This record gives sequence, structure tokens and C-alpha cells, in this order.
Amino acid sequence: MILFRSTAYSLYLVALTIVMGVLAFPIRLFAARLALPYAKLWCRLLIGGLRVLCGTAFRVEGLERLPVDGAFLIASQHQSAFDTLVWMTLLPKPAYVMKQELTRIPLVGPMLLLTGMVPVERGARSKAMRSLLKETAKAAANGRQIIIFPEGTRVEPGESVPLKPGVAAMARHTSLPVYPVATDSGRYWGRKGFFKRPGVISIVIGEKLEVEKRGALLDEIRTAWRVGERSIAGETAEQAICQTAGG
Repeated sequence: MILFRSTAYSLYLVALTIVMGVLAFPIRLFAARLALPYAKLWCRLLIGGLRVLCGTAFRVEGLERLPVDGAFLIASQHQSAFDTLVWMTLLPKPAYVMKQELTRIPLVGPMLLLTGMVPVERGARSKAMRSLLKETAKAAANGRQIIIFPEGTRVEPGESVPLKPGVAAMARHTSLPVYPVATDSGRYWGRKGFFKRPGVISIVIGEKLEVEKRGALLDEIRTAWRVGERSIAGETAEQAICQTAGG
């Protein structure tokens, strides 16, 4: 059943992306201001399809901690492609820090640039950092909510990798507050991307961090993630007990 559902969702994702990519041409040519709302609609449809076809929903804890609008940084764990979609549905003006090569994807790439995402060329370190800080300042000036994945890649649930310093440099450069986010999306949408499992993805938003020292901020992010993971584990255990009792 999981194989069938995952296959159906993959077909849905490809078909939706092609159709909306083609329909986006008028926006790219004549109505750039509609690019972000259009991209947000695409993400809502993808997440809605995930719920309908795969039985995969999500819950958010701590959303009330985020400002209603204005610029800030989200430092999120990254376990699956789901993490790159969900903030488009939760924030008014999101801007993801993303790999430069994604902008070269046909149909999708031009829209990523038009929506104000923050591409980074990861190979050139000093050049990439200067570009990141420049684009971050621009996004902050435009009141964007900037999402970055400090792990730098998708990481299996429970796995730990060194955090990249970019988020600390961004915070110091812009003086924006940082909100740490823990998730267990990898339990339901695999790191490799194909299999989708039914259940409820948890997203836990931690308390605002405003730490001056780079190393201290990275430590604070990791500590906040551990707190979020414990909250997720408690919620998962409670759900399992309720399901057992209900059965």
C-alpha cells in the first residue's frame, strides 16, 4: 500500500509541477508580483496531495512564538523534502536559503528566483558567504522570513552532524532573531524522497534566540533542537498509547 501511495504521489507531484510550471509563464513575463503567491499555492497543493494520497499530515507546536510579520530567521532541522515545502504554507513572505543549482531546474528554477529565494553557490566558500550575507540583508529589508537548514543537507532522524556557520553569520549581519525548529519529517517522508508513510509530521518551534557569539548560537540551536525532539518523542508516545487503548 505504501508503494502504491508513494507512486501515486510522485506522479501527482510531477504532473502538478509541469502544469503549474507551464501556467507560470504569464506570471514570469507580466506579473512578477504574483510569483510568491503562486508558489505558495503550489506548495499547498503538494502538501494537500500528500495528506490525501499518502495519509501524511502535519502539526505545528509553538507557531504563536513567531512574529505575525516582518523579518526573522528560521533555523530548521532538515530531514526530507517536506521541510522545503511546509514553510511556504506557514509564513507570509518566506525565503529559503537554497543551493544555486536548483535555479537551473527547468520551469521551477526561474520561479525560485522570481519569488525571492536566496541561492548559494556552495562550492566557493568565501564568495558564497559574501553572497549569502548580501542576499540575506536584501531579504530582511523586504520583510522576508528566511529559512535556513544549518545541517547543510538532509539528515536521518536521530543523526547528528556539525552545523554550518552560515546561520550565525546571517544573524550577526542582520541582527535578526533566530527561531530554532525541530521536526521528525524524515520518519514519514524518507531522506531519499520516494516513500511516504502515513502519520503526522511534527514541527516544534523553539523560543527566540539572540546570541552574539557564533559558536554560542550554534550550540543554542542544537540545544533547542534537543528540547524539540523530546517534545516530539513525548507526543509520539502519547499517540501510540491512545491508538493502543483505542484498539
